Amino acid sequence: MTPEAQRSLEKADNCLTTARAELAINLGSEAGRNAYLAAFHAARAFIFELTGRVVKRHESVHREFHRLAKDEPAIDRSFPPFLSQGYNMKAIADYDTSPGSFVSSEEAAAAIETASRFVDCIRRVLTPGGGHTP
Repeated sequence: MTPEAQRSLEKADNCLTTARAELAINLGSEAGRNAYLAAFHAARAFIFELTGRVVKRHESVHREFHRLAKDEPAIDRSFPPFLSQGYNMKAIADYDTSPGSFVSSEEAAAAIETASRFVDCIRRVLTPGGGHTP
């Protein structure tokens, strides 16, 4: 695994740790945001490992991950749509000021569980002998 991909996975792990801590103190929106960011950074690791390109924009990461993941049988088919769904949690946490705009603890917990599986899957796929061979 390249150092760039490894750093992205480390960032993903840090986001998961933060999301779990935020959930523990009932900060659902923030926990949901960090769950999404964990998956986002794992997707960036996957993209870099396969293409050698650093992709930073959320929309570009979503699009490129969708494109590349479809050819990787080890990637759960629920992961590409999770990026779009997770981004909605980030948008709620960062931008939405309308009444009732928050991510519940239950939604955040589910996002953390999915993001954790996402990060673990990408790590397995990118580990030599664990799946994809770049």
